[in-house]
Amino acid sequence: MMTRSQNTIRVCIFVITIAALTLVFASAHPVQAAGVPNCNVSGGTTTPCFEKVWVDGVQVKMTFIDLNPQPSNPTDVNFFVLAPQTRTPQGSVPFFHDHVTDNTRPHGDRNVHYHSFLVFCSAQGISSGACVPTMTSTPAFAKTVNGHRLTSAERIESAVISGLLMLVDTGAVFVARINPDK
Repeated sequence: MMTRSQNTIRVCIFVITIAALTLVFASAHPVQAAGVPNCNVSGGTTTPCFEKVWVDGVQVKMTFIDLNPQPSNPTDVNFFVLAPQTRTPQGSVPFFHDHVTDNTRPHGDRNVHYHSFLVFCSAQGISSGACVPTMTSTPAFAKTVNGHRLTSAERIESAVISGLLMLVDTGAVFVARINPDK
């Protein structure tokens, strides 16, 4: 009789544990669904939203906090917009593109101001064959330089100094943070 009672108690504890876990997971699902949306899905009009960005050759997740134009400042971090570097573009609004920035600030810093530049092949870069542009809706958007993808700020800045790329200042300054969880 004692064994049957102990088994009943164990079964009850097991059922209660499963029921509690089910409630926890069921309640966690809507919270996850209500998390920060992908900017491409929200049309880039709702903040916060996220997109992937290249930092030193690695794709990480960037959360855009405030997209309202702000005055530029010499301490702003450069943010480059260029041709997709892989088959999956990081951004699709208003055209397919990728992003590159420098990892100059600690991850998770919420007050980083980024200054946006479009990256194009220069006439010298195209005529020499060193810069390969993409021929999509944004012609001459830089795809590669000297056979290398443009996935680091250092590679872009070096090619600009060499005259192979040119930057067009969009005038856009925004606040974002790079998420530590990629």
